[in-house]
Amino acid sequence: MVKQTDFNAVLSAVEAAALNDVVNLTSDRVEALAGGHGMVNMALFSVADVIVEELQKGQSLEVKFANARKLPVDDIMKKAIDAAKASGADGANAALIVASMMYLAGSAAQVGVPAGNRKLGATARMLAGVDRSGVSAIPTTKMNSKVSAFPAVAAIYEAIRKGELSPVDGRDIPPFVGGAIYGHSALGEDYIWPALVKKGAQIGTQAMLDSMAGIGIGGSKFQAAILGAAAILEIIHPDAEVPEECGTYGRTSSVYLVGKLAAETAGLPEKLHMRITGEEYDTAHVVGDIGLILKDIGGPSVIGMMAMAEVLACFEERISGGSGGAHNPPLGHMTGYTMCAIKALQAGMKPDEIGRAIVADRCSDVVNPYPAPFCIYVVAKKASELHNGPVTKLLVEVTLPYVTKLIHDKALTTYEGLNAGKTLAEIVKQMDDERVADAEKYGAKYWKKIANRDVTVKYLKIANAARRTSKSCQKYLAFDPLITVEVTEGDRHVVLEHYTDQVIPAVCLKKDTENAWTVEIAAPITSELVLSGCMILNVVIPAAVAALMGYGPIEDTSAEAEAAAYITAGIPGPKMAARRLGRLAQKNYDVLTQPWVV
Repeated sequence: MVKQTDFNAVLSAVEAAALNDVVNLTSDRVEALAGGHGMVNMALFSVADVIVEELQKGQSLEVKFANARKLPVDDIMKKAIDAAKASGADGANAALIVASMMYLAGSAAQVGVPAGNRKLGATARMLAGVDRSGVSAIPTTKMNSKVSAFPAVAAIYEAIRKGELSPVDGRDIPPFVGGAIYGHSALGEDYIWPALVKKGAQIGTQAMLDSMAGIGIGGSKFQAAILGAAAILEIIHPDAEVPEECGTYGRTSSVYLVGKLAAETAGLPEKLHMRITGEEYDTAHVVGDIGLILKDIGGPSVIGMMAMAEVLACFEERISGGSGGAHNPPLGHMTGYTMCAIKALQAGMKPDEIGRAIVADRCSDVVNPYPAPFCIYVVAKKASELHNGPVTKLLVEVTLPYVTKLIHDKALTTYEGLNAGKTLAEIVKQMDDERVADAEKYGAKYWKKIANRDVTVKYLKIANAARRTSKSCQKYLAFDPLITVEVTEGDRHVVLEHYTDQVIPAVCLKKDTENAWTVEIAAPITSELVLSGCMILNVVIPAAVAALMGYGPIEDTSAEAEAAAYITAGIPGPKMAARRLGRLAQKNYDVLTQPWVV
């Protein structure tokens, strides 16, 4: 028999326990992430904090062409690099994160020519104390698989060997023609480098696109472009001017032409727009400058490149990263709004205004808005343990009320359900049913927004172990989901049985030529559901409330809740998190409901 317990005491006890440690609210390994294991996304928060702290002190991010050993910006970069390292990034990854964030914050990628010139990537590398690495060793991000930039380098050098890039054979250049009369005059700037840029950027970028496709990944146009750009920038004179018809003298270097050709080859939009502020960027400049940074930065790892991709998730055009993607998880990607916050603060927006705009932007651009503020909160809160600066505080404070509401609503639903005679399993299943319904509803709205497509998606079956017999696959949804989904668009209506394990492979292997449209529509919504372990409130809150109400000990309520959470318990972790949270909630409740005798 469930005790008629005071709900206020139950809620206070559970809420305080839940907000005590975000590790108990997710099955994603955020404690490991805080050490840089798997991703270094929390380093972005630390770097953002340092940049804003220095800007608030009146410091300048300007990279100057000065005859000086050090610039004020060097000190800022060093502080940011140290903060990134303290947040789990190694030297090369820290250098890349800092260089890419400072570039978008307003630091020039290159200044000056020839002696005493400064390049943002090279400066970051030196301040981080790491060696340079050739572009061929730089990997793409993990897109399940990944490739290095070697294909771009190899393709460009093969074209060079065949004499296909330069209109001038080096053996035909007279002796003593070099230096300024070559590099900053007509021969180099009007004839050789424009040809190298055009063909090299195209060849390198196309090689990356082909190589990603060749290992069976959809790939990333943006990564193909920046790595193709980096590969040719490793060869040509990056400080040279361009022909006058290509740009303004003194303001447009060969790096811009590289970026322009690489972006066009990859099929990127001409302009990019910063989320929240709407600030417009020329894609050619962004691709060329990031390519320049990469060719100087050292040897970042896959997770360093993933962090950089999340920095560039700040653009509305969704060219990069997962922070602004269609689905919320996994939490290793949840960082793109750090860059948006920096830009908004620079634009003079107030912190509360920025926070509200970030939540509104994220909730309107995802297939399920309810976990969206939660995901930002969890990563920001864990990052605050590493460096609790203005950006991190802003993101924690603006998302906390939404997390509090989620906890409150789930505690109230559990309390009322148990008092109405429902079992804990029934209550938890109802919560997960609602999670599916939300993804269906808002998934349709997502497609309407991004593509003006009127679709409906209905999940008819969600179960485990579609094709495997292992115990973990039998227990956890994410490892081998068995999905039947119904997709409708206009007069087209299809029921897809074995969606992930049979339909998707059949479409990709061209054995099914009719259902590609359905796979595309259902994919982001299915990913949201399968990776729902990013937020396990549907397990930990009901289990804790039920234990406090006398339904059973927390060891039993956590097991019952996990077993019923067919979506939320998609990966290992909810049961143990519920037990930790429940034990703390019990301690809170005992003090709340007993006289405090000193």
